[in-house]
Order: sequence, then structure tokens, then C-alpha cells
Amino acid sequence: MSPTPSAARHSRYHSASPAIPADPAGSADSAGPDAPAGEGARRTGATQAQIRPPAEEQWAAELAALARADARRDAPIPAGWRLSPRSVRAFIVGDGELGISRKFYGDDPLVDRAIVTLLGRQGLMLVGEPGTAKSMLSELLAAAISAASTLTVQGSAGTTEDHIRYSWNYALLIAQGPTPQALVPSPIYQAMEAGRIVRFEEITRCPPEIQDTLVSILSDKQLMVPELGDGYRLAASPGFNVIATANLRDRGVHEMSAALKRRFNFETVRPLTDRAFEAELIARALDTELGKDRPRMSPAVLEILVTTFADLRTGVTASGTPVKRPEAIMSTAEAVNVGVAASMSATYFGDGAVTAADIARQLVGVALKGQEEDAERMRFYLETVVRERACTSREWESFLSAAGELWG
Repeated sequence: MSPTPSAARHSRYHSASPAIPADPAGSADSAGPDAPAGEGARRTGATQAQIRPPAEEQWAAELAALARADARRDAPIPAGWRLSPRSVRAFIVGDGELGISRKFYGDDPLVDRAIVTLLGRQGLMLVGEPGTAKSMLSELLAAAISAASTLTVQGSAGTTEDHIRYSWNYALLIAQGPTPQALVPSPIYQAMEAGRIVRFEEITRCPPEIQDTLVSILSDKQLMVPELGDGYRLAASPGFNVIATANLRDRGVHEMSAALKRRFNFETVRPLTDRAFEAELIARALDTELGKDRPRMSPAVLEILVTTFADLRTGVTASGTPVKRPEAIMSTAEAVNVGVAASMSATYFGDGAVTAADIARQLVGVALKGQEEDAERMRFYLETVVRERACTSREWESFLSAAGELWG
């Protein structure tokens, strides 16, 4: 059996630095009288508020309920998984009987296929336009399968082989040479060792030679560590797999090699096409983001938000009038961002009710990102579509007036 560096490295985690005496009262004052507020909580590991907790923390109660349901029905659970495949699906698409909320809206069969892929040897590649919830789906899958969604590699032009394999603590490397204690594991290394899902975001932003570092890992499920001696390798534990995401409509991306593509099953996550359903989804997202007591947004104003994004995203109105699509990404996620910003504007600068003018003002930051061509497209949309709607709708008239001041 090949040696593994896990035990030695784990001992390093407990002894690498001098012990810091714990404050017996557990107060924030243990950070020192001059420490910024909250510094003590960060240093002592105390629970603190988070802007966005990981999925396994945000929905911990639901994951626990699904685990209990698996135990009651003696559901088969794959090696290395925390939940049964049926419960993984329920966590993502919801289960009314168990009180599990739906978190991913759209293509339920895609979720089924993704789970089946992760049961096998192939990795899962989620592709699609930006803003189609690829990253959210990968996070939900990792949280349900591994109870850990934070093992993540963020692809970029600066991603190196060290981010995929391992690197070294150079102080220990100089002092001791290449030893297990000096090895610093990458997220992929950690996932292989623990038998967990690892997420690789925007993989096509990495140079091809860096992408191809994954080929042997996905095919052999092993990672060689030649610096530690001949035959020193890490064999992936059951439960290990890779979920990667890639944007189809983006600049600065690299083509994947045929060898790497063969190691993945590809699933395309598509934008929503049902406008009524998109309006419902945006309203729910605003409730989640801002709470039930968020600023009022009338159905008419919500319809303007949804309709504007749908028109510009698809390049055609619901009545069939063609419009010019901007280069900017007009996704449902961006619509939620505009809704949040408009709500903030209404709260702090308005009377507490979100207006069509608020939507128009906040839309500028999404639709106009410094490209004059997009400004021309937006002016065309105002003159050919919005102006006609303003003749019969007070809300659209308000939208036109505010947008004209900014885009005209």
C-alpha cells in the first residue's frame, strides 16, 4: 500500500504554531483592547454574522432532516456520500413533505443527470451563459453530497499547477527538505484525501496546460508526489469527484483539450424562458436577500424589471418586436441584483416603495458597462419599445423618463 502524507500533515496542523492561551471568558476582549470590533470573534473561532454562509451552513437544518429521512427509510447511500441520491435531489429541487425548500429553478432532469454523473467516474461540467446559476448548482451538489462546498479552485489566467496539485511551505522545505509536514495541499488534494466533491469554477479561464493537469487525476483518481520519494502517491477516497463550470459567452477563455473533455459529462444550464416564472423567482430571491419586510414592489414594477431583462436577453419582445441585445449579461441573477439595488434606493432615498424609476436608474450599472455600443442599443430599446409602452402605462412612462435622463 502506498504511503500517504495525511497523518503526518494532520499532526503538523496541531503543532506548527505555538499555542495561544484561550480567554477563559471567551470574550471579544481576548483580541486586545485596541482590536477592531469583531476581531476577538475571528481569532477565537466564535460564531459571527456572515454576509453569505456556505450552503451546508445556510441549510444545515434541511440537510439534517434529509439525513434523518435516509435513516428512517434505510436508503442506500453511496460510499463517501453524506446523503442518498434521492435526498440530494430533494435538497436541490425541494420536497414539500419534508419541508425542504426548492433552491434551483429550471431543468429538474438536468439535476437528475448531474447526480447520476457524480455517482460514476466521470466529472461533471456545467456550461452555459453567465448568470444561469451554474455555480449555485455546483455548490448545492457539493453541500448535499459532501457536506462541504468550500473546497474550490477559482480558474483564472493566474491559476498554476500548484492550485490543482499541491505546493510547499518553503520555511519547512528549507529546514527539513521535502517532507509530508512541508506539503501544502490544494483543494483538489484535500478532496481526494477526504473523499469529497471539489468545485473548479470557470475552468476555461485557465491556460490549457494547467487545465490538463486534471486529466491524470480524473482518469487514475491518483496524485503522484515524486518529491517525497518513488511510489509516493495519494489515492482518492470514495466520494471524490470534480464539478467544473465554464461560461459559453465570455471573453478571455481557452478551449479545453479533447483528452480533458472526455473526462467530463457536459450539462448545459440554460436561462429561464417563462417570464411569469422568472417574476416569481425574482420575488422569492428578493425576499431571501432582503427579508419579508423589504420595500414594497408592486406587480407592475416587478413586471417592468422582468420584461426589460427578458427583452434584452433574448433580443425580442413578447410581441415579437426585435431589439438589439447588449453585450452585457442580462441574466436572472443580474435582475435580482437590480431589484436589490432599487430596494435599497427606495429605502434610503425614497418613500419605501420601489418605483419604475428606481429600476431604470439601477439598470444603468448592469446594462452599461463602459461600452458605447451598449449605450446605443439601450437608446434604441427606449425609443422603439419603451416609448410605445409609455403611452399606455404610467409605470413605463416613469421608467422612460428616468432612463432617458441617464441614457439619452
